[in-house]
Amino acid sequence: MYKRFVKRLLDLVLSVIALPFLLIILVIIGPIIYFEDKGPIFYNAPRLGKDGKVFKMYKLRSMKVNAPDIRNEDGSTFNSEDDPRLTKIGKFIRKTSLDETPQILNIIRGDMSIIGPRPDLPEHRRLYEGNEERKLEVRPGITGFNQAFYRNSVPWKERIQHDIYYIDNLSLGLDIKILFKTVVSVLRHEDIYVTNNRVEAGNKAGINM
Repeated sequence: MYKRFVKRLLDLVLSVIALPFLLIILVIIGPIIYFEDKGPIFYNAPRLGKDGKVFKMYKLRSMKVNAPDIRNEDGSTFNSEDDPRLTKIGKFIRKTSLDETPQILNIIRGDMSIIGPRPDLPEHRRLYEGNEERKLEVRPGITGFNQAFYRNSVPWKERIQHDIYYIDNLSLGLDIKILFKTVVSVLRHEDIYVTNNRVEAGNKAGINM
């Protein structure tokens, strides 16, 4: 009952409540993003959703216009506190996770949930092995098991197994625990960046993660 109906209802109610806060963030942060390098405020990122459906995930742009695409050894997106692709305001919104707030709109559209596995890039699907495609059984989330307990401190493949653990144990109690732990992790700025397995896998002008 919770997985099929209650979770979606809670997503909608909480997202509608959060809309005024999103508007405040856009009014304050949006102009700063634009005037720093005259680029777009939003970055619409294609991502894998439930059942493998590709959707556009909304984010506040944290990188410079036409930043190159850099990947870790495991194929996951590279992130680092000293990443030269980040703008000045981009470093701040990444550190505080404010860049993810427009995904409230994705929740209302039905693409995402407040809590669930973080969505992968569409091309990552061909890299799934064994039971890893089970990650696509539920809507991806703004936050999830990994973001609450590990942030970006573990390799991509390990994060997928955590996602499957979440799916197998999905409940209201677990979602509440993840939500509160996420708030604590964000406030403490814990494990924001991957600290190993970093390698550039190619430069693609016009793509920023």
